[in-house]
Amino acid sequence: MPIYEYRCNACNNLFEVLTTSSDSREDPVCTQCGSPDVRKTISASSYRLNKGSSIPAGALSGCSAKSGFS
Repeated sequence: MPIYEYRCNACNNLFEVLTTSSDSREDPVCTQCGSPDVRKTISASSYRLNKGSSIPAGALSGCSAKSGFS
C-alpha cells in the first residue's frame, strides 16, 4: 500500500496518508485542521539497495522513519 505525503495549504501541516485501492478515490483532508485544501509533496524513497545486494536495505527490519524530505 502506498504512503503519500501531503502539506495543508491552510495550516502548513505535513502529514502522511496510507492508501488502499478502495481509498484511492477519496480526497485527503488535513489531519490537524480538517481542511480539504492540501497538496501532495515529493517524498524521498524509503529504501536503498545494499552494495552487492538485490534486497533493499531495511526491507526486513520493519518500518522506516519519516523522511522529512519534501
